[in-house]
Amino acid sequence: MSTAVRSEFDVTSEGALRALYPPTHTLAALKALPVLDPHAREFIRRAPFLCIGTQNQDGKADVSPRGDPAGFVQVLDDQTLAIPDRPGNNRLDTLANILSNPNVGILFMVPGFDDTLRVNGTARLSTDPEILRQMAVNNRAPTLAIIVTVTEVYLHCAKAFRRSRLWDPAARQDRTDMPSLLKMILDQTTGAPQDPAEMQKIDEGLEADYRRSMY
Repeated sequence: MSTAVRSEFDVTSEGALRALYPPTHTLAALKALPVLDPHAREFIRRAPFLCIGTQNQDGKADVSPRGDPAGFVQVLDDQTLAIPDRPGNNRLDTLANILSNPNVGILFMVPGFDDTLRVNGTARLSTDPEILRQMAVNNRAPTLAIIVTVTEVYLHCAKAFRRSRLWDPAARQDRTDMPSLLKMILDQTTGAPQDPAEMQKIDEGLEADYRRSMY
């Protein structure tokens, strides 16, 4: 049974929002930079994973994970990043959103680091062969690159990661406590086979596809 959220407690203005919290620290206000300084560049060089947030022209939001060997995001200059687009499910949500609304927000993560790097800016899509060549893995270049013009960059504190214990081995959960990815998707769509042996073959096919089509 769901619990209704009473509308009289909705926060509907920035003034009302800020009244709930103490003023921000001076450093928090000053830390946002318009360019990639040496610390931001080094963080990006170490990061094997990011999440990129986009919106379409109607404001519908989407967040997509991107991952590769550390340093996969190219720093082209103090205000420009290039992110390779690797093979996926071809929904193209992020890429289509960028075409209609270029504003993006990116969160860079480094395993073992509780702090993160946030980058905001505008993006465009490029098939520049020279850029793509620099991003090739196993002699396979990405189909295109997301080129981000940075407008704001800053380091984010460790509280969220420490609360979640994301990198703590003792907090790891057993993946087998839930069904496989394909089993859940089939349950949600066309229906999964009831025969466990048949489902195992389907799961093995997904693993084989991962190995074959990562790049």
